[in-house]
Amino acid sequence: MSAAKVNQGEKTATGAIALADGTVFLGQGAGASGITVGELCFNTAITGYQEILTDPSYAEQIVLFTFPHIGIVGANPEDHEESSTPAEKAARGAVFRQPITPPSNFRAEDHFDAWLKRRGVVAVSGVDTRALTRRIREAGMPKCAIAHAPDGNLNIDALIASAKAWAGLEHADLAANVSADPSYDNSERLWSLQGGYDDLAETKFHVVVMDFGVKKNILRNLASVGARATVVSGDASIDQIKALNPDGVVLSNGPGDPAATVQRAGETIRGLIDSGLPLLGICLGHQLLALSLGAQTMKMAQGHHGANHPVLDIETGKVEIVSMNHGFTVDPKSLPAGVEESHRSLFDGTNSGLRIKGKPIISVQHHPEASPGPQDSFYLFGRFAELMEDAGNGRNHTKG
Repeated sequence: MSAAKVNQGEKTATGAIALADGTVFLGQGAGASGITVGELCFNTAITGYQEILTDPSYAEQIVLFTFPHIGIVGANPEDHEESSTPAEKAARGAVFRQPITPPSNFRAEDHFDAWLKRRGVVAVSGVDTRALTRRIREAGMPKCAIAHAPDGNLNIDALIASAKAWAGLEHADLAANVSADPSYDNSERLWSLQGGYDDLAETKFHVVVMDFGVKKNILRNLASVGARATVVSGDASIDQIKALNPDGVVLSNGPGDPAATVQRAGETIRGLIDSGLPLLGICLGHQLLALSLGAQTMKMAQGHHGANHPVLDIETGKVEIVSMNHGFTVDPKSLPAGVEESHRSLFDGTNSGLRIKGKPIISVQHHPEASPGPQDSFYLFGRFAELMEDAGNGRNHTKG
């Protein structure tokens, strides 16, 4: 069917989401006009929508928000970017149950719909998000296409064809598109209500971050435990990293299939494992570490995307409520000798962390830099600082 007006109840639909199997949901367009394709996932968070949609880990994904009322916090410059470089790509689109709520917050400086337009994010509201969420839970994350046509002219057949034709996330090294180039430094600390973001003039550690799509709050948490970060490309060699004389190295979060990304980053990561330097892996970085150690990863059906995930710290017995965003997971049955599970999801028992016996190396599948209400996982940055301290790498570094 060529572009034509389609009725949504008594209204003309200006937005639509089409799945690769031919299922179509009509609604009202929001954000930028146009068409976009990607993998549809649901996110259970009720706040932080700006941070979610700017997270590079959502590259080539369309985020369906299960919370029906999105927009009340509005938008503001301090929250608008989790991407660490302007060129980074993040979520391709968004799906809402209700029309975007007008802002009602003292920090709001803009309407969320206007922010979506500026960022070029295509969105659809008025969709039965509960039905779509149940579909994802039962059948996995589908390929989809969404459209916003302000004039109401929607080509449903073309949308379905676009969804079918999209290659998908498996075997895709999406981290190659969001990596830092050139490298840069960060010493900006966590935000506070009183002073916003402040900066460290002197720090105790110098950390190199291999960037596969790093979130800014990872860098801020490092600064808040005394670490100035130098962010380098995920293509950096072991010699390039050692030349920076770091006290520790972080393997960052990022999008795509870890089995594809490890093909270009694995040699460097294996060199770091053998170097004796303290390592911290986060999300994709956790998966890349596991693959470099000889473990395996696998695609998940619906993935973990949200801010209310319970995770057990096996060593301490503590249960953390964490933020997660991943569609692949480490197979715990494939862990080689000397590699132990450190954290485990209490939702489905999937792996959420690793440590290596006799080496200063830890990693987590969740996002310890996020604040899904409590700040349950910030301690992991302190644990990483302790590993650097124990390795004798603590010293004073003057900014610049």
